[in-house]
Amino acid sequence: MFGNPVAVPANSSPHLRKSGSRPVVSDLEYLSGTETGNGVDETLLHSMEVDDLKSTILTMNPVAIVPSPILLWRFKVFLFIFWGLFCCKIGWDSVMRMSADLRDLFLYEAFLYYNPLLLVTMMVWLWGINLWVFSQSNVNYAKIFELDQNHLTHREIWKCATWMTIVVPTSMTAYLYLYSHGEVSLAASQPVLLYVAVAMILIFPFEIFFLSSRFFLLRTLWRIVFPLQAITFADFFLADILTSMSKVFSDLERSVCRMIHRQVATIAWFEADSVCGSHSVAIPVVLVLPYLFRLFQCLRQYKDTGEKPTLLNALKYSTAVPVIFLSALKYHVFPDKWTSFYRPLWLLTFTRIFKFNRPHFFSHLFYGQKWVYVWVLGSNLILRCTWTYKLSAHLRHNYLTVFTITALEIFRRFQWIFFRVENEWNKMNSKSNIQITMSNLPTEEDKLLNSSNHNV
Repeated sequence: MFGNPVAVPANSSPHLRKSGSRPVVSDLEYLSGTETGNGVDETLLHSMEVDDLKSTILTMNPVAIVPSPILLWRFKVFLFIFWGLFCCKIGWDSVMRMSADLRDLFLYEAFLYYNPLLLVTMMVWLWGINLWVFSQSNVNYAKIFELDQNHLTHREIWKCATWMTIVVPTSMTAYLYLYSHGEVSLAASQPVLLYVAVAMILIFPFEIFFLSSRFFLLRTLWRIVFPLQAITFADFFLADILTSMSKVFSDLERSVCRMIHRQVATIAWFEADSVCGSHSVAIPVVLVLPYLFRLFQCLRQYKDTGEKPTLLNALKYSTAVPVIFLSALKYHVFPDKWTSFYRPLWLLTFTRIFKFNRPHFFSHLFYGQKWVYVWVLGSNLILRCTWTYKLSAHLRHNYLTVFTITALEIFRRFQWIFFRVENEWNKMNSKSNIQITMSNLPTEEDKLLNSSNHNV
């Protein structure tokens, strides 16, 4: 009733074509378009419409909108700072809710559970800085430590440190908040869950959470505890770091002891005869273990190499033993006997055995100006003076002071890492140069064959 229908080619309509395909124009269409005078114009119009539709779809595609890395980094930093301030606010309000007579005692206990992991987090951050400096210099730390190609870079170390910085204070904030609001059982579970999670991550046997690096760490720790083989650079390097963290391991032992005996968020541990109290013999034993490990390593090195300096190093590490055990006697003798005899003996032992190493400048400066070396030597001399304080068991109740001194000792060890690794790299290069020089020297046979002057 509307007249004859008009035949429209299927390939000329954009609604009948596959999206994104070009319009196909046949010869007949071209001829008919020439006759009518507007066939080509319609085809070009359809093509332009398709192109406009494509550009519109690409513009509206959300995948194409990607924020800049700098913006993402700033956003992450903002969230990190905001979360830190939030935890500080909640923790401070929780502490202020407690009575003044219990506040200090409660903080002492809470600090005991979390300060070891906080110090370990600090060490991980500083180790990332060490690796970053090594990557910017000529020091091939992967070759020095005999690492494989899957070893962690400084960026991955910093990622681990970032998560540790988030998780540990969050658990501590939850502990303070729950305890101050009367949820004692939930509060006691917070450090337990955190310690269990850390242990599970370390021993997790599957290809997740940097399995090869965790295996390398655990294997090196096993070699340190049982030095039944030749000592590698990684062995005594990590053992030296453990000596700076001896107070960390002592606090870990006390924390785990209270968790096992269900003394978390209680005052049962405050009793002198408690298995986890101040009289526990495990405290000085754990304190001295890193020094004994290093002592046995030096003896093993002397057995393998016969170098006498290793015996002097063994003597140096053995001097920590009397300092630790004389300090621990405070909790096992009468107070007047401690004041009149053992305390002066402890001070005398410290002053007699304490000495400074002779400063030594390395021949190659990888880390900038000479003032850096002067600063490190001076700060190392000063910070070494505090080493007995963190080894003194009778001073453990000054937890804030001990925490500060332990943090300074970790910072001193962080500085030491730069120059200890640099020194090892210099030794490796010197050996390589000597080997190359020896290989280039002519042999006696070459001298005879190359000689051209013969007197008959």
